[in-house]
Amino acid sequence: MDSVFNSASAQLASQIENHLQNIYCSFEQEEITQLLSDLISIMRLGSVEQLPTPYQNHWSQQDIIMITYGDSLQRADERAMSTLHHFLNEQCDGVISGVHVLPFFPYSSDDGFAVSDYYQVRDSVGEWQDIQRLSAEYRFMSDLVINHGSSQSTWFNNFVKGEGVGHDYYFTASLDDDLSQVVRPRTSPLLREVETADGVKYVWCTFSHDQVDFDFRNTAVLKEFVQIIRFYLDQGVNIFRLDAIAFLWKEAGSRCLNLDQTHEVVRLLRTLIEYACPTAMIITETNIPSRENLSYFGNANEAHCVYNFSLPPLLLHALITGQNFYLKQWMMSMPPAQDGTSFFNFIASHDGIGLRPVEGILPDSEVDLMIEAMQNLGGHVSWRTLDDGGKKPYEINIALFEALQGTLEGKDGWGEARFICAHSIMLALEGIPGIYLHSLLGTLNDHERVKRTGHSRSINRHQWDYPELEALLADETSHHSRVFSALKHLIAIRRQQQAFHPNATQFTLHLGEQIFGFWRQSIDRTQNIFCLNNISAAPASLSLSDLNLISTQDWSDLLSGQHYTDLLATLELAPYQSVWLANR
Repeated sequence: MDSVFNSASAQLASQIENHLQNIYCSFEQEEITQLLSDLISIMRLGSVEQLPTPYQNHWSQQDIIMITYGDSLQRADERAMSTLHHFLNEQCDGVISGVHVLPFFPYSSDDGFAVSDYYQVRDSVGEWQDIQRLSAEYRFMSDLVINHGSSQSTWFNNFVKGEGVGHDYYFTASLDDDLSQVVRPRTSPLLREVETADGVKYVWCTFSHDQVDFDFRNTAVLKEFVQIIRFYLDQGVNIFRLDAIAFLWKEAGSRCLNLDQTHEVVRLLRTLIEYACPTAMIITETNIPSRENLSYFGNANEAHCVYNFSLPPLLLHALITGQNFYLKQWMMSMPPAQDGTSFFNFIASHDGIGLRPVEGILPDSEVDLMIEAMQNLGGHVSWRTLDDGGKKPYEINIALFEALQGTLEGKDGWGEARFICAHSIMLALEGIPGIYLHSLLGTLNDHERVKRTGHSRSINRHQWDYPELEALLADETSHHSRVFSALKHLIAIRRQQQAFHPNATQFTLHLGEQIFGFWRQSIDRTQNIFCLNNISAAPASLSLSDLNLISTQDWSDLLSGQHYTDLLATLELAPYQSVWLANR
């Protein structure tokens, strides 16, 4: 047994050493050896019992992740995390397997993404015991806001003073540096002038001047975040969302995006996490063009999952135009995720509908039409600065329920059907579904919150009074109740289908512009499901013979229960109707 331990420990040490040599290529071997020892000690990996199993899927068709802020549901005299726990247990009827609670730490801005203390739970949300209880019943996903921290934190105060923990944690640049190629998603100045005890310094701020970027060239920063990871694992965190990871490493004269060192840091964290907890996962959040996003799979040695950022804008475009050309072209170009990796599918989030992921996929003229339609439905647009100083749309800010209340022609009466159709598509696609709480509830645009905060993203970050929400969900005439019931019904069906395993086979079908279809086949090849979706406001028809169904098998629609015995018949689809045609 000792030889197994020694072999596993030796392989772990070798892997970590290789990562560190690639990240810190100018370091002497003594420095690498010491850092290796420090990381193993921090993660408590002195005695490794077994090697991680490669290419292992830590998920199945039963996995559905709900995305929410910790305080989106509020009830008087109760911690918000307890209220969330009650909602999951009492209202979700076992259809949710995991929950992603967006940053629940003390913060100074950006609704949690300017973290001021990584080791505390915000008072308005709860305490670590709430997270431990929740993680005992559900897979728990936490953000690791690793690129930047709050300018109002103790660490940054120490940076200003020039002493104490954090005094050397932040990335600084010179006004003479070549920063012309830097890519970032904001219009604010990149550098912020700060008066410190050591004189004027210019700190790097990818997102805002309250969100100051960390300097991972300093190994103390790396060790701090490994310490944070170990602490989160101890609290029950099972999935780590690496926020804004693409911007982690900076070098003057480069794009400062997706640099080799960034990928190597992800590989290092993957190694440390999977040795410490073999079932834990990393998900990279990279709101960038599709090809660059896919690179975070690495060779099945970086992220377990990548956010499928191109899906939300392309699906929205298809549903408001009634044409699936661009969605279908993108689907056909997507490589299947190999075992041990998966797409994380979502169509709504706390931010907005990102537009960078459709660069090179959706023409600017089509993006402009979509933006105009969303503005007519109450949405806003956020911008980013280009190299030449100009601006370009970065994301659309709107509640998804409102976004699907109309088409390019304006608002119509098909909003709910269109909204359910969007989720029927997302739930059937290859990958793990992530459903934003406010989509599950059919929450509307929160214009008052936008006015109060001054931020467009607040439009989709409503905070519900829980007793009020309970009353709405109990009222069958409420669209909130109808949407919630319909989505739970879809999810319950999805979870029982082997062909909807995140890594099951998927092929795009060619059924014309109105019908967006794809075929899923279970890993053992026993179940086939044809997912057929009318994405238009007009009825559509399809000859079943076009699907080449096997005549000796029984075919039925999992959603309606209808059986199809005549495989030469014509299938009639109502506007925005979905059919999951299965052989078992």
